[in-house]
Amino acid sequence: MSNKHSATLLISCPDSQGLVAAIANFLLTYNANIQHADQHQDPVEGLFLMRVQWDLAGFSLPMDNFSAAFAPIAEKYNMQWEVSLSVRKPRMAIFVSKYEHCLVDLLHRWSIGELDCDIPLIISNHDDCRRLAEFHGIPYHVIAVNKDNKAQAEAQQWDLLQAAEVDLIVLARYMQVLSHKFVERYPHRVINIHHSFLPAFDGAKPYHRAFARGVKLIGATSHYVTEILDDGPIIEQEVMRISHRDDVEDLIQKGRDLERVVLSRAVRWHLENRILAYNNKTVIFD
Repeated sequence: MSNKHSATLLISCPDSQGLVAAIANFLLTYNANIQHADQHQDPVEGLFLMRVQWDLAGFSLPMDNFSAAFAPIAEKYNMQWEVSLSVRKPRMAIFVSKYEHCLVDLLHRWSIGELDCDIPLIISNHDDCRRLAEFHGIPYHVIAVNKDNKAQAEAQQWDLLQAAEVDLIVLARYMQVLSHKFVERYPHRVINIHHSFLPAFDGAKPYHRAFARGVKLIGATSHYVTEILDDGPIIEQEVMRISHRDDVEDLIQKGRDLERVVLSRAVRWHLENRILAYNNKTVIFD
């Protein structure tokens, strides 16, 4: 079923009877043709979470009026909600340092239409990946970062992001820690790839530490960035079996494959409005 002209509603609220009926009846009132609906109840937290996508063809409520029309239901059930339109492509900025494998994968998937977004700029603290950006026709900005100029560098980055009206930031192996002030401007809109299976082996050189520990599985984790390093809500993870024959370089090579896939999945799910984050974890809707 085509999703070219659709709307997607994400909802979280205290769980109670009648929620599904209230949402469905509201949409039916305006002749909505629901394409996808998925829900989850968290009995521990007492929360109801839902994703609804419907075709806008024949939908009689102008989307400019949706907020006002939906407000009484949202207030009655104490909902946190957001609605997005498929015709508006999210604007995604990519941050990268020297490792290019995740950037290559994201740009390839974007170029073939797998990631439905616009990429107005790439920001880096090194010049190494400029040729990739130029090949794809994307402006590439190098902003050097060190311990003495971090605030100034982030201010330059912020100016670029604002000018480009960026919705989402993807850290494609960007080897700098973002400040709390920077992250709080994009709540649940900065996605990172960590080259390990969190919460094990967080921080620097996880493959070296995994090798020293003699692990039999290595992994990669994509998560939203918060003020606590490597502790944001996890979006996707994947693992690969290894053996005693693998050295550190083998682990790094195999890890790169995991990182590419895990990051691209997380980015695609975010762009498709399939993620609800709450209490430092996520629900990924089908």
